[in-house]
Amino acid sequence: MESTVTVEPVAVRIENLSKSYGEQEVLRGVSLEVKPGQIFVLMGPSGSGKSVLLRQVIGLEAPDQGEVLIGDHKAHIPSTHDVFRTALVFQAGALFNSMTVYDNLALYPREHRLYSESEIRDKVTSVMKALSIETAGRKIPAELSGGMKKRVAVARAIIMEPQLILYDEPTSELDPILSATTSELIATISRETGATSLVVTHDRDLALSIADQVALLMNGRMVFTGTPGELSRSEDSRVREFMNPSIDPHNPRFRKQENDA
Repeated sequence: MESTVTVEPVAVRIENLSKSYGEQEVLRGVSLEVKPGQIFVLMGPSGSGKSVLLRQVIGLEAPDQGEVLIGDHKAHIPSTHDVFRTALVFQAGALFNSMTVYDNLALYPREHRLYSESEIRDKVTSVMKALSIETAGRKIPAELSGGMKKRVAVARAIIMEPQLILYDEPTSELDPILSATTSELIATISRETGATSLVVTHDRDLALSIADQVALLMNGRMVFTGTPGELSRSEDSRVREFMNPSIDPHNPRFRKQENDA
């Protein structure tokens, strides 16, 4: 992958975060810190609160209690996202099916009038070449494979030159080979741009292969934070069961066990 633009990474701090919907308490006093330039992987089974936490970081919702800070700014205040460039790589790609791949990538700089059309063309072409999707420029998303869609979604994020990139289940619905390729792509982008990366996933292999720090969320509570090595050596029964590849991370026993803890 060719060199991309280097940015000033930004820290993310979550302090005693709680969030409920009606009587359903989803996040329960969650705290974590993502240091500038880190790849921080947040894991957990379905229903553990990962996606809700991601919505707090992107600023789509405000916490009931606690704070989510990007740098020193509260994430739920709209002006924060004018100060820091934050990109979200959606689980399903969220590409515009009525547009070609090229136009999907050019949309952000065009709408924000960041560059001339010739400069946009140069930037889009450069990013497409860097991610080996240059042959897809004239195609629409429906014509792409699942792995190619993921690459286009990542390319669209890079075009923004973000200081913080959020990934929502980036390896979901991919076979093992494409999952490994996507994991390597995330690591490469982090290394070459310097952007801070927060990856939400239940993919154990992804976490162990690329993370600087890993956290495990169960039933809205943080049960582990540390390095991948520390995760592998953990004696906590909840961690050991989740990391056992023979056990389905969607198993409701995870949530019951946390309720009984």
